[in-house]
Amino acid sequence: MSTLFIGYGNPDRQDDGVAWHVLTGIAQELGAEPSSSWEDPLPSTPEADFAFHLQLTPELAEDITAYDRVCFVDAHTGNIPENVQVVDVTPEYQTSPFTHHLTPEMLLSMGQELYQKTPEAILVSVRGYEFGFKTELSPFTSSLVTEAVERTVGWLKAEEF
Repeated sequence: MSTLFIGYGNPDRQDDGVAWHVLTGIAQELGAEPSSSWEDPLPSTPEADFAFHLQLTPELAEDITAYDRVCFVDAHTGNIPENVQVVDVTPEYQTSPFTHHLTPEMLLSMGQELYQKTPEAILVSVRGYEFGFKTELSPFTSSLVTEAVERTVGWLKAEEF
């Protein structure tokens, strides 16, 4: 099965950039040498392709429909009880009061509507604690990266997450 990992967030806002660290960890677990900066392309492996973006955009709808499975990775701010949450994502039309906010559900919905294809999808959400103007993760969020990587690699290898 073809798999795409899409991480998104702002690495210049501390824990908001945790997705890049998770993608880098997954790439390393799969034997790839990750890039040293979020601005550089992430490596592809025989098991998966990787992409990191500051935010989800409508143009990604076509990209995701080229895959059988997609894993979205993002930070959350504590409105989710688990520190690392893995949930199935299904297409759902959603409106947003923000002009620059697109959810994985809405992106899947766009792909379904425009390209008649919906990949299997999950969202891995990692708790962020600090969102200052720094490029380093907070100690708490940094400690969650390993769990997020392990659970995501387990999903990739069709193990229980």
